[in-house]
Amino acid sequence: MRYASITDRLADLGSGRWALHATARRMKAEGQPIIELTIGEPDLPPHEDLLAECSRAMYAGRTRYSNGRGEPAVLKALIAKYSKRRPGVSEKNFLCFPGTQSALYAVMMGLAEAGDGVLVGDPLYATYEGVIASTGAHLIPVPLRPENRFHMQAEDLERAITPEARVLLLNTPHNPTGAVLTDQEITAIGAICKKHDLWIVCDEVYEQLIFGKDFASPFDMPELAERTIVVASISKSHAAPGFRSGWAAGPEEFCEKLLPVSETMLFGVQPFISDMTALALSRPFETAGIMRDNYSRRAEIVQKTLAGSNLLKPMMPEGGMFVVVDVTATGLGGADYAWELLRKEQVAVMPGSSFGHQAAGFIRISLTVPDDVLEEAVRRMASLAGRLAAMPAAEREHLGA
Repeated sequence: MRYASITDRLADLGSGRWALHATARRMKAEGQPIIELTIGEPDLPPHEDLLAECSRAMYAGRTRYSNGRGEPAVLKALIAKYSKRRPGVSEKNFLCFPGTQSALYAVMMGLAEAGDGVLVGDPLYATYEGVIASTGAHLIPVPLRPENRFHMQAEDLERAITPEARVLLLNTPHNPTGAVLTDQEITAIGAICKKHDLWIVCDEVYEQLIFGKDFASPFDMPELAERTIVVASISKSHAAPGFRSGWAAGPEEFCEKLLPVSETMLFGVQPFISDMTALALSRPFETAGIMRDNYSRRAEIVQKTLAGSNLLKPMMPEGGMFVVVDVTATGLGGADYAWELLRKEQVAVMPGSSFGHQAAGFIRISLTVPDDVLEEAVRRMASLAGRLAAMPAAEREHLGA
């Protein structure tokens, strides 16, 4: 039987990136005491008022079809939220989706196609490559360098641009590194995008999880308004990843053009979840603040626990829910070290290679476990690192994945 070419383009870009996580889950289900530090799943539940609103809406009959753009209450809440950042937005600047992932997929389908190039900082979130490949476009990596704390540099962006480049996909706060771009950095990046007539798509799902810095976005800059699209959701900010509720915000013309694409994919989101989302956006909840404090404190636990190590070198995040750690001094790359850590120490982390070439020597640690569990996991990481460094190089060659 014949298949569409998209199935070949995505053949190696799906669950294979999460093979270690899947293996760890199987080991855990078999009864092994795995410490899981892989995925970015908040360890708090959604606020009880949000759960109550979702339940109330279901029992009130909010289970029928919605419309293609989004429920009125959510659109009103989005207008209120984004008007604080950029006055003058209206419901025509928004489209609602089931989560950031589907929003990003639809947005990219509306901007890129075969022959086009999409610029992305490397390291990058694991699903970005598949989203880009789905359109038929190709990924153009922009190196995010450890010496710059993984902040995209305007000069690196400009060097990466090719004649096929149509879109820059930004992510701030950044997954996996936790880098938070400054207003000055975004201004410089935006100037390059204007010069080369590029769209800017900005994934801002971690907007509310920043540690002691200001949030900056190209969406808030008038000179970039005509070319910027934001994707976000309540998954991280309100600890509600399973509810799949997100949106895209962008120019009116873009949203009108994309609306038929969205309707063809989804024809609306779930009204009862929309009511919960409207409440989440309409009043302050302490959930994000609690998570922000927890993740910041736990990142410091990682740093302090590894303070005496010359083998594992953590880079403190500026936001998000992860820490990346350079493991190259152990004699292994990130993937081999991560698999050895799972087998020998029953600790599951993500190999940096799941996030691009620039992170191949790193692992990514999720900060979504209790402090004492995290500290124990990091001690095991250090113990393994010491044993690896003392091992003959020829013996190390047979370890890992």
